[in-house]
Amino acid sequence: MKEIRWHGRGGQGGFTVSRLLGIAAAIFEGKHALAFPAFGPERRGAPVLAFTKISDEKIRDRSEIQSCDYVVVMDETLINAGITSRVKPSCTFVVNTTDAARYKELDGFKVVAVDATSLALEVLKRPITNTAMYGALVAASGFVSLESALKSIEHEMKPSLVGPNQEIVRRVYELVKSQAL
Repeated sequence: MKEIRWHGRGGQGGFTVSRLLGIAAAIFEGKHALAFPAFGPERRGAPVLAFTKISDEKIRDRSEIQSCDYVVVMDETLINAGITSRVKPSCTFVVNTTDAARYKELDGFKVVAVDATSLALEVLKRPITNTAMYGALVAASGFVSLESALKSIEHEMKPSLVGPNQEIVRRVYELVKSQAL
């Protein structure tokens, strides 16, 4: 089973993106998936956690993820000393940042850094980074194909949001794939 933990803030679409990944895996790739949030205070800007589990077999464990394969950080201000807890030694961190060098040595873990905020502002005109980080995770992990990721957006989002969000996923996917992973 592959387990992904999403760190974001209320209004950034953390739970939405965890569901998009689950939809891509379950509906378009025939795998089993669970996606669920963990909220503190439910308000815009408050820290939010979301989780996605993906498996080739039925998922019976519905508990919070204890040992992540990937941690996606949609807001780098959420990175603290505890961010590396409950992760596998092979965990990869996907971080939204303008300063990739800052996280090059995140406690010895592999880090994929992208400036998701700038791209979201350019394409969506709003700092909603979820689909940019989705594209980065899909490229870095290979959990689902780019095609399935794009289909999940079409399946789940309003028609007016599909095109811009698919553009963001494509652009970040290509950016991450062009970097030496």
